[in-house]
Amino acid sequence: MCNCDHHDQDHELDHLLGSTLSRRGFLRGAAAVGAAGALANPANLFAQDPEPFDGVVKIGYIPITDAAALLVAHSEGYFQDEGLEVAEPTLIRGWSPLIESFTSNRFNLVHLLKPIPLWMRYQNGFPVKIMSWAHINGSAVVTGRHVEVNSFADLGGKSVAVPFWYSMHNVVLQMALRDAGLVPVIKDQGSSLAANEVNLMIMPPPDMPPALAARSIDAYIVAEPFNAAGELLAQGKLLRFTGDIWKNHPCCVICMNETLTQSQPEWTQKVMNAVVRAQGHIQDNKKEVAQMLSRDGKRYLPMPASVVERAMTVYDLPAYAESGAVRHPEWGNGRIDFSPWPYPSATKMLVGAMNETLVGGDTTFLAGLDPEHVANDLVDYDFVKAAMDKYPAWQTAPGVDMDSPYAREEVVVL
Repeated sequence: MCNCDHHDQDHELDHLLGSTLSRRGFLRGAAAVGAAGALANPANLFAQDPEPFDGVVKIGYIPITDAAALLVAHSEGYFQDEGLEVAEPTLIRGWSPLIESFTSNRFNLVHLLKPIPLWMRYQNGFPVKIMSWAHINGSAVVTGRHVEVNSFADLGGKSVAVPFWYSMHNVVLQMALRDAGLVPVIKDQGSSLAANEVNLMIMPPPDMPPALAARSIDAYIVAEPFNAAGELLAQGKLLRFTGDIWKNHPCCVICMNETLTQSQPEWTQKVMNAVVRAQGHIQDNKKEVAQMLSRDGKRYLPMPASVVERAMTVYDLPAYAESGAVRHPEWGNGRIDFSPWPYPSATKMLVGAMNETLVGGDTTFLAGLDPEHVANDLVDYDFVKAAMDKYPAWQTAPGVDMDSPYAREEVVVL
């Protein structure tokens, strides 16, 4: 006798992701997926000839809620309100192809995981600039129902997928693993693990829920809405929200090419006006924005409204408090929030944290980085501050102290 509920979930998971990589087909495609998400030859990402600037805003994005500010600025006509021409945003399935398209100027406006531009600028010499934060919080750790995991300590001997080595997810996860007395390692899939080792692997976000459902991994850490998809469609359990570990932490950031920002300052300011305006709109209208982004709305994200809405609005469930997924309700976080100011304190803290984070590839460039220099050199504060002066809705976002709106103390509680 078939388990029809599981069959229905399998079908919905396949339909949700809108890809040929289904739950049942995951094992066949795992090797190819790993290669696509990894940095097998990072030099190739920076080898393209640039295309000339034509004044059109060209957005590339991963199908995660981190891209919401860019997508809402497009959907609501905010770029046009600034007198800009904007192309239809292009959905990209993995971080490496998005980076490659950005460095070749196929896209001139992208969201990237905050450690990526640090790696791009100081390891590879690419003139990327962080223009603002794309959002705060918005990520979590999801475990499979096939394993008994009630705390980070229970991840010993297990495999966990991360979206990219240079990601806030990898940084925060390893903070928690070290605190639990575990050792992050990078080993071939199927290799034996000691009881205190946790094997990390790169996996594009859309492929994580099918991998969890197929029991090819034991857990993953990623941006929304793939945590909500893991809960609703892959029989996953939400272990901990990352915003409950690092209070109002950055995750994705809005990035542009410094060459463009310097040669086209007027254009750049208009772009940032639209992005900051969009963040204020999202923070005040999360449920409506979730519907719009979903495949039941304007189809920017290939997930149903129920999944995207959960990803953007559901945080204060009693079950989350009981399980320990949320331990600091007094912080006043949402599951995901939108606040554009790129606090220098977070950048400085990230530089230090990256030196303690295991990643694949050469990391010698990290040892010589001065956090103060990176905070001043990697981030452009002028355009976003002018946009925030024009559109002040950010003032009500979680964690903003209007007595000192451009500085804060970082809070990490494991």
